[in-house]
Amino acid sequence: MNYTDASIAEIDAAIAAAKAAFPIYRRISDAKRAEFLQAISREIMAIGDDLIQTACTESHLPEARITGERGRATGQIQAFADFISNPAWKKEIHDPAQPDRTPLPKPDLFQTQIPLGPVAVFGASNFPLAFSVAGGDTISALAAGCPVIFKAHPAHPKTGNLVGGAISKAVTSCGLPQGVFSLIHGASHAVGSHLVQHPDIQAVGFTGSYRGGKALYDLAVRRPHPIPVYAEMGSVNPVVLLSDKIAENPAALAAGLAGSVCMGVGQFCTNPGLLILQKKDAGFLDLLAAELDKLPLGTFLTPGISDAYAAGVSNLAQHSKKLTSRDLPSPALFVAEAATINRVVLEEVFGPCTVAILVEDKAEMISFIESLEGQLTGTIHGTKAEISEELVDALLQKVGRLLFNGFPTGVEVSGAMVHGGPFPATTDSRSTSVGTQAIYRFVRMVCLQNRL
Repeated sequence: MNYTDASIAEIDAAIAAAKAAFPIYRRISDAKRAEFLQAISREIMAIGDDLIQTACTESHLPEARITGERGRATGQIQAFADFISNPAWKKEIHDPAQPDRTPLPKPDLFQTQIPLGPVAVFGASNFPLAFSVAGGDTISALAAGCPVIFKAHPAHPKTGNLVGGAISKAVTSCGLPQGVFSLIHGASHAVGSHLVQHPDIQAVGFTGSYRGGKALYDLAVRRPHPIPVYAEMGSVNPVVLLSDKIAENPAALAAGLAGSVCMGVGQFCTNPGLLILQKKDAGFLDLLAAELDKLPLGTFLTPGISDAYAAGVSNLAQHSKKLTSRDLPSPALFVAEAATINRVVLEEVFGPCTVAILVEDKAEMISFIESLEGQLTGTIHGTKAEISEELVDALLQKVGRLLFNGFPTGVEVSGAMVHGGPFPATTDSRSTSVGTQAIYRFVRMVCLQNRL
């Protein structure tokens, strides 16, 4: 089956249906929205093995990974259903009236949250289930009371159709207007551009490249009525390696770090693409290179990603020293010195590649961190005694999530998770695209004064 780009008429029809559904959908109770989310989860599971096999075929990801990702997708759906089942999610504030207050009486004030309206969501290439049609962006918007128009990623259109069909079945079984959810296809930029610029779209969720996210953001803010774009884009996720921690068990640290770099063929937005350590600890990099040389390259999601990886590592080889021994493309480790670095080596290479930056001392380490752009994550491997407040603070200014003695390539779906960060990691550092707090991207606060 061929999946052609949606026409302008088809996009407009989907948005018109979402606009018509919004007044109805936004007024249903949180309990009924929670039931709808649970119905989506059941319909996804009802697809059975066909979903797993289709996603594996389109993404080249192993069955265990896709099966786990299905569990993650349905798990986060349940998490949002549970979250909106507790009225506290609306963060309502009531300031009672004080009619006898002098010199002026105080009115009764009540603050709550209301949904924004129809939302456009763009799926990611690297997570065909968890960050796709029924991923966190879609589910958090639906939980908030916003209809969703989803643009399927061209890397896995059949998978998108299967999950989109499951959501549509849930819409019908729950007696909701059909415009609550629509799925469209489009490989060309024209589809996404028209969707984002349509005056009835009120917010955008996006996971993907910096180039794609920034382009959508620019279109949205130039509209006569600008709208928020929550774009999760690129990140090199710096990992600081401190001396005492390296000395504790360098072999285990090297093995763990190599596994994180190569997990999912390095095709995670939280891949540790930048290491920072002192020159006196540079011998650790030989252990890491040896570990990376043991690991297979794996299969990339798409030929385009494979080509981009080959080009990226070839570019790194021109500006830094390669430590791994196998011919490119392969899992790769490069090294450069902070004092003489070409900033090109700090650009994200999407795949199993990382760059080590050598510094003279902790002062230069902090200075280098302060020069970095915004990131999704930062990590410190160090003992309690050697992790300074200054180092922690420097990283906190640059990241949305700071890990201690761990690896960033796992993102827990929970209330406390922050999967976001300062620009250019995201277009809004005040938000998260993972976890229940993601719902607040698609609502706005209102105040009712002297409500009846």
